[in-house]
Amino acid sequence: MKIAVQKFGGSSVANDENREEVAKKIIKQYEAGYKTVVVVSAIGREGAPYATDTLLKIIGKNPIDLREKDLLLSCGEIISAVVLSCLLNKKGYETIVLTGFQAGIITNKQFGKADVLKINCETILENLKKSKIVIVAGFQGATEDGEITTLGRGGSDTTAVLLGEALNCEYVEIFTDVDGVMTADPKIVPDARVLERLSYSEIYQLAEEGAKVIHPRAVEIAERSHIKIIVRNTLNEYAGTIIMDYDNLFAYNNCGKKIVSAITYKKNRAQIIIEDCNASTTVKFMYQISKKNISIDLINFFIDQKIFTIDEDNIEHIESILKSDKYHYNIIRDCCKLSIIGNKMRGIPGVMARVVKSLTKEQIEILQTTDSYTTIWCLIKTKDLEKAINALHSEFNLSKLYTKASKSN
Repeated sequence: MKIAVQKFGGSSVANDENREEVAKKIIKQYEAGYKTVVVVSAIGREGAPYATDTLLKIIGKNPIDLREKDLLLSCGEIISAVVLSCLLNKKGYETIVLTGFQAGIITNKQFGKADVLKINCETILENLKKSKIVIVAGFQGATEDGEITTLGRGGSDTTAVLLGEALNCEYVEIFTDVDGVMTADPKIVPDARVLERLSYSEIYQLAEEGAKVIHPRAVEIAERSHIKIIVRNTLNEYAGTIIMDYDNLFAYNNCGKKIVSAITYKKNRAQIIIEDCNASTTVKFMYQISKKNISIDLINFFIDQKIFTIDEDNIEHIESILKSDKYHYNIIRDCCKLSIIGNKMRGIPGVMARVVKSLTKEQIEILQTTDSYTTIWCLIKTKDLEKAINALHSEFNLSKLYTKASKSN
């Protein structure tokens, strides 16, 4: 039995016109002989009546137990699934809608960001054998004793890939409102291109560092099961981006030529510089910030100086610690973290030099850098963001290595 899993995001199901395109994609797969499982997100984005953020606004700042909050948030995906089911029924296709629990997704009791413990696909398989299109409400599951849980923001991606793994699919299609994963944000870089193929590690870094195309947890699941992910646009027939094992990339055009694959960014960062901080005070400070659940990033610790970044939302908490213990410190606000990502840069000398050269040429101050085998991070001021990304995109010839999105067969 050939099984296809397709996931459609909130923008894909946001209105009647888009849902018609969703139906076309589902029917095309079904008519090609695939038993089809569809995972949906809540309709639209913030402001749309049943979007997740809109549901949160209904309760506002009123106190609510996490259990009841998950009950509320699970409604958006259920509504979306039923609306799509009605559309497909109208077109003559038999469907069944399943909540996460009915689809066999069993989680722990961590409401708000539950981990999936197991998946029982018996109900899904029974309905696929009857040639029904199975529509699953994404983002949700339930505990062994039937308590509704949610999987955290972006959880519909996780639902889709988990089902792909459990059903032994060759690939999972993630449909969204872009043509695929791009070399940079097209709103910043006009000649950004769609990447034909990426490795799991590259897309994971992009997702972690600001690109909102797919959830990192979904990538981890795909990698462990060697399931390909195809990121495509709901509203056209472009081939999109295939995410796959690193070792298989080099059989394809351009994949062996690129040093850098893509550039992304995170705004609202602040740099913290602490002077005269010895080993004992460092340990104490780290303990204090962990108690306040503050995550730190771009960590450079020297004997007499400690430098790192935080989200700007945490500045007040950090300052309260620094002031109470009379640390000598400086905070640089309104920063942005650039991430230059590419599997091929491992072991290649001179990549950092090219990054520094291109930014310096544009008179962009680099506040801090660090790197790994596949990523170089640079902290800059937010005012320089657009100039920096365009300079790096040009330096590594990303618009020349790739073509514009091509249509699938």
